[in-house]
Amino acid sequence: MPIVSLKEIVDRAFQERYGVPAVNVFNDLTMQGVLDAAVEVRSPIIVQTSVKTVRSIGAKILFAMWQSMTADIEVPVALHLDHCPDRDVISECLAIGWNSVLFDASALPVAENQRQTIEVVKEARGYGAHVEGEIESITGVEDGVGSDQTAARQTLDVSLAFIEATGVDVFAPSIGNAHGVYTSKPTLDFDRVSDLVAAHPLPIALHGGSGMTDAQFHDLIQRGCSKVNISTALKMTYLQSTLANLRLAEQADKWDPPTLFRAVSGDVVDLTRGLARTFGSAGKAW
Repeated sequence: MPIVSLKEIVDRAFQERYGVPAVNVFNDLTMQGVLDAAVEVRSPIIVQTSVKTVRSIGAKILFAMWQSMTADIEVPVALHLDHCPDRDVISECLAIGWNSVLFDASALPVAENQRQTIEVVKEARGYGAHVEGEIESITGVEDGVGSDQTAARQTLDVSLAFIEATGVDVFAPSIGNAHGVYTSKPTLDFDRVSDLVAAHPLPIALHGGSGMTDAQFHDLIQRGCSKVNISTALKMTYLQSTLANLRLAEQADKWDPPTLFRAVSGDVVDLTRGLARTFGSAGKAW
């Protein structure tokens, strides 16, 4: 199965009402683990990279890893640049081969956000790539992008005008979701998703998925959330697994990095496998 577009992945999910895990990876081990899990459960998958990861590893090296790991992939996959306010980074990643981007201009006034998003969509189309847009900041800082202050929500009319004017392929509304670790069960505005989809049938991106309940996921996916972002849960799994296995190594006084890598990779696979089953994408590969 060759690499496919973000649009093909989310449009199918939107039509059939399942969610596709969009998982933020940050090194070779997490990228491979996420892809291995997708192949195992026959799920489409969206591999996401943050601006911080692109800068720390380097766009060319990161894309070379992606090419190597997906050369003979058996399930539909897409490579997405998450929450990027920097137009230069967007241009760099599109030129190298990312096939979708989230231009995050939510800190700008809506009119300026819309103007620049139109430009990004035009640029992406030149590469056959797709664009996710947002006009409201998702609460919380993720990989150095965002704010802990709750942003004001725009009206339905403003959101629809933005979607129609820009031609974005996916839209990410604020519905009470947040990046990072929830301190309590989030209170979500489910009807906002339904209202958007009823007025303009377009796949919705659900951000801040780490920590939501299965019931919340199922409800939002049925309303049209076709792309479900997971970042914090993978970081926690990776670091907690690393810590636990380092403690075992210390107890046994056996310091073998490949043993650590296998254990951590297994936990990454377990997490991603569970996400695909929870979101309903397992078995949906074509």
